[in-house]
Amino acid sequence: MLAIENLHKSFPTPQGPLPVLQGVDLCLPRGSSLALMGESGSGKSTLLHLIAGLDRADSGRIMVDGVALDSRAEASLAQWRRQGIGLVFQQYNLISSLDVGSNLAFQARLADRHDPAWVAHLAHRLGLAQLLAHYPEQLSGGQQQRVAIGRALAGRPAWLLADEPTGSLDEASSDEVLSLLLQLVDEAGSGVLMVTHSPRLAARLQQRCYLRAGRVQAGKG
Repeated sequence: MLAIENLHKSFPTPQGPLPVLQGVDLCLPRGSSLALMGESGSGKSTLLHLIAGLDRADSGRIMVDGVALDSRAEASLAQWRRQGIGLVFQQYNLISSLDVGSNLAFQARLADRHDPAWVAHLAHRLGLAQLLAHYPEQLSGGQQQRVAIGRALAGRPAWLLADEPTGSLDEASSDEVLSLLLQLVDEAGSGVLMVTHSPRLAARLQQRCYLRAGRVQAGKG
């Protein structure tokens, strides 16, 4: 269970603190999928960073299975980032010096959860089995994003956090990549929280919510 309670976050500016999140509340059972929508600058990426333990909130709580992230020491947060979550970004963020096979296994090895059979399955499902010896610069954008998805799921995290994961792809490629992502998330037993500007893509997830004026408005259908 991922529970966010009255979360506040602001950033310093020369004119004073700029409020971004102003009392965000969310509750997501493990295995669920949610699309987070809202205007640019509304705090969607900030919320993902807080859930990932990459930043700390000003106030409020993020609870994972009843344990507050903000009560954890940095070493425990680092373990959460390695084992509890998988991150997928629009920019791919692959390691250029590693081939596809090593990129796929990277996160799982950090988490001490490397399962060669599962990684091989991911490579096959993502259409990467013939590209394992290639390097990121030799791949198309869509192929690089597939590697990023496989890397994020290789350690079977509790949650996949995806920030505009298909934002740089054309519509047909976006649909194909998202279909694969959702299928593999289900196979991994993970939940997914995805930031997107696309109502068409958001409709593919179980739930949708909108970030407005620093608060979340939830909805389905």
